[in-house]
Amino acid sequence: MPIRWRILSIAALNSAVVVVLVALIWNGVQVLGSAWDDVRQVRESDKVLARLETETSRLQNLIHRYINQPNPELFAEISHLREVVLGTLTTRASTDPMLSGSVQQLEHVTERFLNGFSELRRVQATISKTYEDDILTPARDMAGLYSIIEGATGHRDALIWPSLGKSREAFTAMLVAANAYYLSLASASAEEARRNTETIERTIPVMSDLADNDLQRMALQRLNARTTALRDGLLKLSEQLANRTELLRNTIDASQAEASSAIDELSVKMRQREQKAQETFDQTLADISRKVLSIAVIFLGIIITAGVLIALSIRLPLHQIMAAMQAITSGDYNRRVQGTGANDEIGEMARAVEVFRENAIAKRETEDELRASKEKAESALLELNAAQQNLIDAERLAALGGLVAGVAHEVNNPIGISLTVASSFARRAEVFEAELKSDTGLRRSQLEDFVRTSRDAAQQLVGNLHRAGELIQSFKQVAVDRSHAERRQFNLSEATDQIVASLRPALKKASITLSVEVPDSLVIDGYPGSYGQILTNLFLNAANHAFADGRSGAITISAKARGNDDVEIIFADNGAGMTPDVQRQAFDPFFTTRRNEGGTGLGLHIVYNLVTQQLGGRMMLDSRLGQGTTFRIIMPRAAKGGPATEDQARDGTPSWPNRTMSSI
Repeated sequence: MPIRWRILSIAALNSAVVVVLVALIWNGVQVLGSAWDDVRQVRESDKVLARLETETSRLQNLIHRYINQPNPELFAEISHLREVVLGTLTTRASTDPMLSGSVQQLEHVTERFLNGFSELRRVQATISKTYEDDILTPARDMAGLYSIIEGATGHRDALIWPSLGKSREAFTAMLVAANAYYLSLASASAEEARRNTETIERTIPVMSDLADNDLQRMALQRLNARTTALRDGLLKLSEQLANRTELLRNTIDASQAEASSAIDELSVKMRQREQKAQETFDQTLADISRKVLSIAVIFLGIIITAGVLIALSIRLPLHQIMAAMQAITSGDYNRRVQGTGANDEIGEMARAVEVFRENAIAKRETEDELRASKEKAESALLELNAAQQNLIDAERLAALGGLVAGVAHEVNNPIGISLTVASSFARRAEVFEAELKSDTGLRRSQLEDFVRTSRDAAQQLVGNLHRAGELIQSFKQVAVDRSHAERRQFNLSEATDQIVASLRPALKKASITLSVEVPDSLVIDGYPGSYGQILTNLFLNAANHAFADGRSGAITISAKARGNDDVEIIFADNGAGMTPDVQRQAFDPFFTTRRNEGGTGLGLHIVYNLVTQQLGGRMMLDSRLGQGTTFRIIMPRAAKGGPATEDQARDGTPSWPNRTMSSI
């Protein structure tokens, strides 16, 4: 039997198992679905109850806050929450099959709760009016009367003054206690207000006996009347506040407690129904599990037995084919493959392995021929590498030669000036000596002129020779760094200034403005010679390509710290820029756009290898045609390469990382 039919028989058995199990599961799913619907409905109803309880509790708290401190914002929030509660009852609870029988009771309790708030608002409005008309208005009148009495008293030594002070202090204390009682319902504040009112009433007759003018007596009569009105107002306010407290307790709090009790009873019923539905769900799930497990065990035995028989019918031929493959991979091509005459898939595999054996024999013969060709190619490659290294050395020597010529030209100017000044000073000394030996003698003006001339000559000699010394020292440091690939710590700003100083002659010839922005605090542990060669090659590349044919422009060299371990160096020009094709090949060895003019195409290749291999950094190029080119170099403060890697920078086979280049 073909292998596909053997495998299909196993698949048919598996399909039968699946069909039976699906039928059992489908039947159970119907029962589970009904039970789960009950559980889900109970949970949804429970959510509605919890929401109602939360909303009514929050409404109760808002009402208490409104009673203590009424304001439009709280009233608006209470009105909104009232609509929410009624909406929950009418749109959610009334349509819920679990709650539909109890919604009427909840609505009745909620309506009584909300109507109680309306009654409370009416009582609160009455209390506010009583406080304003019967407390604050008499108090304002009394304050004015006290001012009149004080004004009518001529001096503080008057007999009425002690009683007036005591009465006024009692008035102030009464007013504070009345406000506290109105805001906090503190019984102590109410008692304090009553005592101070009685004190005022007791002091009025005493002040009337001590009054010494009609204005005082008239004001005291009015003060007595307003005090009586204030006492009545406090009594009235106390009664109204007690009524509000009673209404709040019997209507708002009691209704909310009744609503919570009704919700709790419904929640208990929901829990019982949910428990019953959960028990049905668990029982059905257990029955399905037992049936599925029994059928699975039976069919699993059948499938395992059939699978073992089919596996044995396939394993032996495959083992023979595997042995043949192992012989072929070990180099034994003379062993014939068994089973090539079979008509099933294993026979096809055996015939394929036989073809593989024949191809391996042919491959061995071909490899012998390739080995001989490879030996010839390696010889040619060695010659090519030697020629490439010669070209790179020539490029570096040419750059160094240009550097030497430029520095020599730059040093020639101060030395030539110094020679001219020295010659002129020698002739002036001879003339001075002749004048000194003449018979006429030496005048003071001649001596002063000689001294002044000598001082000017000395200053010019010192200045020009100092300039020449600086140029020679910069060139010496750059030359030493490039000729000795020694690792050392160096200040990046000082090294950059020395390299720039050696490039000044080329700047004058090319009409290029060079600006340097390198902080003095950057110290590098690396190879200053490699750094100098990088800047020199980038500058010469810009001079030859970005500012070709004497074009003027500007070059900027800047550096900054990048975290604690790296330094970022940017070399940018505003020259001709590069096309996308040139950017893609810019770092490739021997690629140049000026080959007819003597370019070798190794300048940027050497720079890239020095940055990535000897300094252990990264280099990125960004250029746009007509808008200039920017090279970004990110290198560690401590170089990761070694001196040996400088040869790698010349071997023409760099390890290329991903380079980000934008189009020009």
